[in-house]
Order: sequence, then structure tokens, then C-alpha cells
Amino acid sequence: MTQKAKKIKIAIDGPAGSGKSTIAQKLAEILKINYLNSGALYRIIGYYLNEQKVDPQDSKNIENILEKLNIEIKNNRYFLDEKDVTISIKDSKIGDLASLYSRNNIIREKVNEIIKKIAEKDSIVVDGRDIGTVVLPDSDIKIYLTASIEERAKRRWSEEKGKKPNISFTEILEEIKNRDYNDSNRSIAPLKPAQDAIIIDTTNLSIEEVLQKILKIIEERGIYGN
Repeated sequence: MTQKAKKIKIAIDGPAGSGKSTIAQKLAEILKINYLNSGALYRIIGYYLNEQKVDPQDSKNIENILEKLNIEIKNNRYFLDEKDVTISIKDSKIGDLASLYSRNNIIREKVNEIIKKIAEKDSIVVDGRDIGTVVLPDSDIKIYLTASIEERAKRRWSEEKGKKPNISFTEILEEIKNRDYNDSNRSIAPLKPAQDAIIIDTTNLSIEEVLQKILKIIEERGIYGN
């Protein structure tokens, strides 16, 4: 199951807390191909622009800044102007900034450009919110992961409370509700499954069970074989 038969693209989309990043990364490890978290790119850009106090609607200024911004991905770690920001961009507040700035089409075009260039060269698993619908619509396999909002909040709360002991479940639940609304109602590339995506509800499934479902789909389509 781990022998690479040809260069492929796998898109895994879904809302916050659906498990897409964990699943995508583990799937890439099993298949021995590259993994790219598109959300990390939005987080890096949102983080940087916010630090520079750039208005999310100031497209001209944003375009000039992005031309000079150096984002690199090395061994599944993310670098901004040669600084490793892999850990710092995981904060939930940075996720809110990513959602805010991603509404600007200039930023979306920049992120999409980065992803497409990588996908042209190598087999890849990419997770995000519009990978199968906009970024890589020609993906060999499109998966859309979902889960109940309560389950997604529970997962995110488990992740966050280790770093922020005082954070409440209610606070995380509200953050996810707001994120869902913003992502689903934005005018540019709203969150939704691609028409040919396979939808998997992960609410009552373990990581291993989700992975097995996806691996079975890959095997049935003959993309990877022994």
C-alpha cells in the first residue's frame, strides 16, 4: 500500500476541528509523499500582516508585502523569512487572523500559487477548506471531512487547554461557530465540499478508522498498489 505508482494529488477539506490536518499528515506518511497544510500558509501571512498592522482590505499594500515575503517549507516545518514559525502559528488566535485575512483575494492567490507550484513537482496530500473546489480541482482524490460542532470543539479544546489551562470549552465552541460562519459565508471560495468529494463524518470515528476508509478508497481506485 505504500509503493508509489504515479504522481498524485489528494485534497482533504473540511471545517475547523474535523481532523483534516491530522489525517492528511498521517496519510502522507503512510503513502510516503509530501504533506502541505494550506491553513499554515494563511496563518503565517495573517500573523505577519497583523504584526505589521496592515488592514485586511488594503490590497495594494498587501500585494507589495507578499512580493517580498519569504515563506519556505522544509521537512514539514514552516519558515517565515528564515524563522521557524511552525509552533507559534498553531495558536487559535492566529487561526482567527488567518480566517480574517483569507477573505482578501490577493492573499488567496498567493497561497494558491505556492500550493500549485509544489503540486506540479511532487505527489502531495493537501488539507484546507477549498483545495478540492478551487486550488487543486483536478485532484485524484477529494475527501471532505466533517464532524458535529460539539465534537470539533471538544477536539480543539483538548489541544488548547494544555497551552492555556484557563480556556473554556464554551469559548472554543464559540470560536468554531464564528469560524464556520466566516468560512462558509465568505464571497471568495467559501467552505463547501467539491461536487465529486467523498464526505466522511468523523464524529464517532477514530483517526485509524478514518485513515482506513481513505486508504480503501485509494486502493479501490488503483492509485497505489502493492
